[in-house]
Amino acid sequence: MRITVLQTDITREHVDAIVNAANAALAGGGGVDGAIHRAAGPVLMRECDKIRAAQGGCPTGSAVITAAGNLPCRFVIHAVGPVWHGGNNHEDEMLASAYRKCLELAESHRLKTIAFSNISTGVYGFPKQRAAEIVARVVAEFTLHVKSLEEVRFICHDRENQEIYSRLFAQ
Repeated sequence: MRITVLQTDITREHVDAIVNAANAALAGGGGVDGAIHRAAGPVLMRECDKIRAAQGGCPTGSAVITAAGNLPCRFVIHAVGPVWHGGNNHEDEMLASAYRKCLELAESHRLKTIAFSNISTGVYGFPKQRAAEIVARVVAEFTLHVKSLEEVRFICHDRENQEIYSRLFAQ
C-alpha cells in the first residue's frame, strides 16, 4: 500500500473516496466539512439526511459512507473525530477509531484509493503532532490486513500538517 502526503484541496482529489472531517450531526459546517459540502452540491446533504433519519447521525470515533455528488471521487466517508479537551477524555482512542472505521469502510467497499483530511486538528483543536502519530499507528496496523486499498493519501490543508505527515511516513 502506497502512502502519499500532499498539501492541496481535497475536493479536487480523483480517488475512490475522500474522508470528510464531519460533525456528529452530519450537518455540514465550516472548514473542510463546509468545503466538501459546497463542492459536492445538494446530493451530499440529502445522503447525510438519510443517515440522520436512519440512525441519528454518526457518533464520535465512527464513520459513515455516502455518494459524492459533484466531487471527482465516488464516495465521501464522513469521519467524526473528537474535540480536544486536554487528552484525558479518551480523545486518542476516539481519533484512532475514526481513522480505523474509515479504512474498514474502504476495505468493505473494495476501494483502491482514499484521501484523508486531517481529522480533528482544525477547529476541534487536537494537537497536530499527536494526531499524526496516532494516524501512523492505525495505518501501520491496517497494512497487515489490507486487501483492496492500494493508496492512502493524506491531504493536508496547512504546511505544518504536511511537514509532520511527510516526516512520519518517510520513516
